[in-house]
Amino acid sequence: MRNSQLNAVLFMVLSMLAYQISASFAKQLIAVLDPITVVTLRLCFASILIVLMFRSWKIIKRLPHLKWSDLLLYSASVCCMNALFYASLGKLPQGIAVGLEFLGPLTLALLSIQYKSDYVWVILAIVGVALMVPWQEANASNFSFLGAAMAIGAGICWAFYIYFGQKVVRQNIGMHALSIAIVLSALVMLPISALHDASALVQFEYWPQALTIALLATAIPYALDLMALKNLSKLSYGTLSSLSPALGALAGWALLKEQISLLQSIALLCIMIASVGVTYRAHQRAKSLNSKAVE
Repeated sequence: MRNSQLNAVLFMVLSMLAYQISASFAKQLIAVLDPITVVTLRLCFASILIVLMFRSWKIIKRLPHLKWSDLLLYSASVCCMNALFYASLGKLPQGIAVGLEFLGPLTLALLSIQYKSDYVWVILAIVGVALMVPWQEANASNFSFLGAAMAIGAGICWAFYIYFGQKVVRQNIGMHALSIAIVLSALVMLPISALHDASALVQFEYWPQALTIALLATAIPYALDLMALKNLSKLSYGTLSSLSPALGALAGWALLKEQISLLQSIALLCIMIASVGVTYRAHQRAKSLNSKAVE
């Protein structure tokens, strides 16, 4: 397998691990603040972190020459994905919210299939996610249809994030595309949050937690995602995304001694097979295309 593809898969795994950990922190913070405030603080801190990390002031001179249609749609998908997912976390158990959100990238993977043989990988991933999600937690007391709609909406935005992310990386502005998207998202959410509850934004005792979430949920995973999208198709990215709830379950088993049920074990197997299968097939096709190009 080419090193670029191996690196892309590694970037995705690290991205998903960071995101899973951050979701748990965000769920705790939402219990004391509201979702709008949490997502606004996250985006504001993330915009500062990312601009400093990538020294994105260097891109200012090139701003008039960029393809803004793709950048604005990429930024809008980032903003809406964050806002909807955090709103769903305030109304649903974390596992349910994460599972429903994954309908977005998995649907995109289905729509991106060009070869019939690839259906087996995506279907395995869908079965795996369906078995992994703790549906037993969705009882009348803690399940919200509005929250479910928000999680699905976040998934749709995630699909757009993948689609326009691939377009944005072709502009050859590197991580500055991410800086633009996060800064624009923060600028949109800040006045909304201020009108909603300005006092919540300046509860400084919660800022360290928000900063941690910004690092784990935005600065690290989105940067890794952009690097991964350079070498992965929408099919590969969408299918590999199903590893996220599996990684969450494995982390809970390894770090918190949480038990993995028989169904979840079957789910892990399905997801692992799907991820290995779609990655291997992508490598084989890339290898075949390279051989034809040489000839």
